[in-house]
Amino acid sequence: MLKIVRGWFDRYFGEEEAVLLAFLLIASLVIILTLGSVLAPAITALIIAFLLQGLVDRLKQWKVPHWVAVSIATCLLLAALGVFFLYLMPVVWQQTARLVAEIPRMLTEGQQLLLLLPEQYPQLISEQQVQQLMASAGRELGAIGQNVLTYSVANLPLVAGIFIYVILVPILVFFFLKDSEQILCWITSYLPNRRPMMSQIWHEMNDQVANYVRGKVIEILVVGITSYIAFIMLGLNYALLLGLAVGLSVLIPYIGAAVVTIPVLLIGLFQWGPGTEFYWLFAVYCVIQGLDGNVLVPLLFSEAVNLHPVAIILAVLVFGGLWGFWGVFFAIPLATLFKAILNAWPVSGDAIAVPKAESKA
Repeated sequence: MLKIVRGWFDRYFGEEEAVLLAFLLIASLVIILTLGSVLAPAITALIIAFLLQGLVDRLKQWKVPHWVAVSIATCLLLAALGVFFLYLMPVVWQQTARLVAEIPRMLTEGQQLLLLLPEQYPQLISEQQVQQLMASAGRELGAIGQNVLTYSVANLPLVAGIFIYVILVPILVFFFLKDSEQILCWITSYLPNRRPMMSQIWHEMNDQVANYVRGKVIEILVVGITSYIAFIMLGLNYALLLGLAVGLSVLIPYIGAAVVTIPVLLIGLFQWGPGTEFYWLFAVYCVIQGLDGNVLVPLLFSEAVNLHPVAIILAVLVFGGLWGFWGVFFAIPLATLFKAILNAWPVSGDAIAVPKAESKA
């Protein structure tokens, strides 16, 4: 048994770079899991700086000085934060409060619609079953509301932390963009001079992850803004809240679009009933989803990530469970990184087997 284990270890960890990379991956995972909440501002700033690095590089290609390009990117970040906290969040909060206040009315209307089912299909469902269903739904909603209230009261101290992040993150983003080359040189100074596997993984993932993340941000903005404008033109209630939900739904492939469809159609059904306006909403929503999947995604992600749908869903579940929103956002890049590491990992047995095959030829 020990011989088998030693042979496996020598096969996959026979090179110094493989051992070092394994140690770095394990250390990074342990640090994130144990100190993730403490390092959250730095991690958030690093991700935002990664997103803005493309803008800085483009401005430098236009002969803009480095510090001016960094200042422009930081000012755009501050402007986006201002719009988010001064306009978007208050409106979303107001619409969410209105929606919660109207849930009892929606339940009453839903109960009236369900009570029509026993009259039309008495052989399938009875009035008593409808009453039990509505009572169970009311209890579940009450429990959810109580949990949300308890969670909100318990986490009031986090509001102060959010304001600290709002101040701290832009400062960190500025220095990450300004001193990116110095930081990379400092990190690589602790790595071996000869690191072909790390270089292969870095070159394979740098452009692909950068294009994916920036493309995903653009997709969220385009789908969210388009949905918001469409809902406003149709006169749908809670247009901004639903537009934000539709935009964020593109984060989760195959699942997000299906999940967000339910509240959009339910609110339209309770607002208009099964009439012409509701069918227009359904048609417009289907057009938005169709254009996103068949036009926008191929344009933004010309180099598709070669992952099986099962692997994508498992990556979303695993990384989302570990790191929440950012885990869901980076699920596909992290899965692609894992695949790149497996492809680039040196195997001592293969290195020996190839020359023997060539000598026979």
